[in-house]
Amino acid sequence: MTQADDATGAVPPGPADTIDAIARDLVADLTRRGETVAVAESLTGGLVVSTLVGVPGASAVVRGGVVAYATPVKHTVLGVSSALLAANGAVDPEVARQMAAGVRIALSVDGEPATWGVSTTGVAGPDPQDGKSVGTVYVGIASADGATAWELHLDGDRGAIRTASVSELLTRMSSVVRGRE
Repeated sequence: MTQADDATGAVPPGPADTIDAIARDLVADLTRRGETVAVAESLTGGLVVSTLVGVPGASAVVRGGVVAYATPVKHTVLGVSSALLAANGAVDPEVARQMAAGVRIALSVDGEPATWGVSTTGVAGPDPQDGKSVGTVYVGIASADGATAWELHLDGDRGAIRTASVSELLTRMSSVVRGRE
């Protein structure tokens, strides 16, 4: 149960309210621009695409999502280099870039890639993975112009790290989309 703010009687926004607002704005921006997005997720396990499709009208812009939780799926479905995965593991900035670029193509419609591909890969815990500590996350964004990844160091339990990963990715995606106007 939430507790109302004493001064206004309003319930203060929580993390989900903030993420939902970011998603609404992003879907509105993509709709206005006539652009689409495809999502590749590992540690977030579908939370990114779920957040996006929770926005009314998202069907106009969201192509779909691939949950590539198992490392081999990153190669077989998204085209991430098997040599890269073998050398660096799944928690790596180049893996995030290749996942984002790969999902644009994997979710093509009539031969047309999605305008944007986004990705998450990282360690939600409870144990380190691939030599990376819990809370190490990479988010990627790709377009026809190329792909970029950001390294995040997040705190909290599995749920908090996964939720923060979604928030960080959608915030960065909104910034990138708006920066191209």
